Amino acid sequence: MATKTLRHEESESAAPITDHRSLNTVVPPVRLPAEFEPHAATWLAWPKNPTDWPGKIVPIYWVYAELARLLARSERVRIMVADTAHEQRARIVLQRAQADLAHISFVRGAYDRSWTRDFMPFFVRSGKRGDRALVQFRFNGWAKYRDFTHDQNIPPRVARLLQLPLRQARWQERPVVLEGGALDTNGAGTFLTTEECLLDQHTQVRNFGMRSADYETCLREYLGARTVIWLGRGIAGDDTHGHVDDLCRFVSRDTVVLVQEHNRNDVNYRALCENTERMQGARTADGARIQVVPLPMPAPLQYAGNRLPASYANFYMGTSLVLAPTFNDPNDRVALGLLAELFPTRTVVGVHAVDLVWGLGSVHCLTHEEPGDVCNA
Repeated sequence: MATKTLRHEESESAAPITDHRSLNTVVPPVRLPAEFEPHAATWLAWPKNPTDWPGKIVPIYWVYAELARLLARSERVRIMVADTAHEQRARIVLQRAQADLAHISFVRGAYDRSWTRDFMPFFVRSGKRGDRALVQFRFNGWAKYRDFTHDQNIPPRVARLLQLPLRQARWQERPVVLEGGALDTNGAGTFLTTEECLLDQHTQVRNFGMRSADYETCLREYLGARTVIWLGRGIAGDDTHGHVDDLCRFVSRDTVVLVQEHNRNDVNYRALCENTERMQGARTADGARIQVVPLPMPAPLQYAGNRLPASYANFYMGTSLVLAPTFNDPNDRVALGLLAELFPTRTVVGVHAVDLVWGLGSVHCLTHEEPGDVCNA
């Protein structure tokens, strides 16, 4: 596994916060679209770092090929590759998987890891016309790993490729560290995140000294947040230290799925119960009560003595389908059935993720949507 880097700077503890608060009653001039809105493309980064999946990199190529094959049926897929030789190897696997290469394009250039969810820029709508623009938050390897130098340079390259303006998110003149998996939104100003990921000032600290109100101001300015709902802790085994995309996801403007653990002896039980309590009575920025749909958890999945962050919440909403991780678990069918009810106009497809989650991430972590040209404000 990658080498950890530890930090020991002292900072003031975060102040107590409310579970959710309204930031602004006026729609800001910038908006982060929801993942369930139409896409222009989905971005992937073809696996190149064997340490992401120790001893399992070869089967991971086929998982990627399956993701690309399914997504290319209804939207463009942009795949990052390191160089020409790397692209050629990817093409061979994709061709053997019968992926439609006419809907797949390759973007050559240096990168470190394959988790595009976290190092890609945020695609936002800006101004009255809803023009597309990009916002870059700093990426620092989840404040844990050292191999992120190339990944943090991806946003400017994406901006040049797509010819879109790029804005750097800052707080007190400092670049703000934030990963895509730390947030979820309904596309209308309501955001989900966790205290564990953003407010912890002792473990994997993203931004020393930033409190909840500081984050909320930052999210309002750069992503159009009007209400931020703060959950508590993430799931066991998550090396990001609490990403919300393993916990709670918007599936419509006023509906979320929220993972729950019914085994009182499971390490996740108490944290997930607390998150359920926090969501009770939660409302969107527009004042609508949020409907919470319980999503089960698979049985604990371990490899080489390590608890893996297996969660059905780590699904990806494509333009016409939903790619949902499965874990050879009886709850696979329950989770797929619930998602099928929530997405009647999309095809819900299970993606075998037992090997995938050995890399401490799953389907959503590997994908990043590029919103389409139609503004759905």
